[in-house]
Amino acid sequence: MTVARVLTVPGWHGSGPEHWQSRWEALYGYRRVEQHDWDRPLRGDWNARLEDEILAGAGAPTVLVAHSLGCALVAAWAAHSRNTRLVRAALLVAPPDLERDDLRAQLHGWSPLVLQRLPFISTVIASSDDPYASLARSREFAAAWGAALVDVGAQGHLNAASGLGDWPRAHAYLREAAGAAAVALPTAPVSTASTPLN
Repeated sequence: MTVARVLTVPGWHGSGPEHWQSRWEALYGYRRVEQHDWDRPLRGDWNARLEDEILAGAGAPTVLVAHSLGCALVAAWAAHSRNTRLVRAALLVAPPDLERDDLRAQLHGWSPLVLQRLPFISTVIASSDDPYASLARSREFAAAWGAALVDVGAQGHLNAASGLGDWPRAHAYLREAAGAAAVALPTAPVSTASTPLN
């Protein structure tokens, strides 16, 4: 089975050192899609960066691991890119409800959330008390994207504040999605002795 490259796609303000995405990068060698401006996200700019990182894999199958606004980015990218064949699977964690007035006012240009079926296997992980999206809305997103939905209960926005640590449960869902797409995740964890978490 071909080993995929894994890209993490953080949301607004990025993911700090205690965020599970940062931990996975340190533990497994996953590569972060770095944005030029984490605090003032422009959908077109973020979309271009994601496209560049996917193309940098030189045709290798890619698996995406997105959190929050990163999920909206993956959906927007998939609706417009001609290179979606390069992505085999995606884990979409805590997608925000960009139709809400408070989020629409802060994230200009991101509404409406793209709700088009994704052309790759995907799993949405949602929390029942996420302050940025109700579970009902998360179910709607998953249905529109053609994604499986996992409800992990009341764990907030599924970020560093949720205290998830290395979050092995979510990594198992990632491995399951990759397997369903006939690709494998990197098997040997990267040594954390010399790998920073930032």
